[in-house]
Amino acid sequence: MEPELERLYEVVSDYFGLLAEPTRLKILNSICDGERSVSDIVERVGATQTNVSRHLNLMYDKGVLKRRREGQMTLYSVADPNVVTLCRVVCVHMAGQLDEHPVSSRIVNRFMPSAAK
Repeated sequence: MEPELERLYEVVSDYFGLLAEPTRLKILNSICDGERSVSDIVERVGATQTNVSRHLNLMYDKGVLKRRREGQMTLYSVADPNVVTLCRVVCVHMAGQLDEHPVSSRIVNRFMPSAAK
């Protein structure tokens, strides 16, 4: 196999691995429609600030999120809108596959709403 193709597979695998954590999907959902402070993200995600901050830093380091400082506050937003589109497509597809606990269309349509526009 060509080395360039091998490298591409590694990069894609890392990208999907980054999204293979429910807290990170919750974070994306919480900021897909605009910039949010860390405390707002913590409240929306329902996790500890330490846990959310760890995930935010990792997602920032991987280029999925961007951040800026405003006084004492750090604000995060989506750097790569393709990740929101990808997550929405997969979540909507998987919601349709749930046999035991079907997800209502109202819930599915609320997931990452800016991607649906």
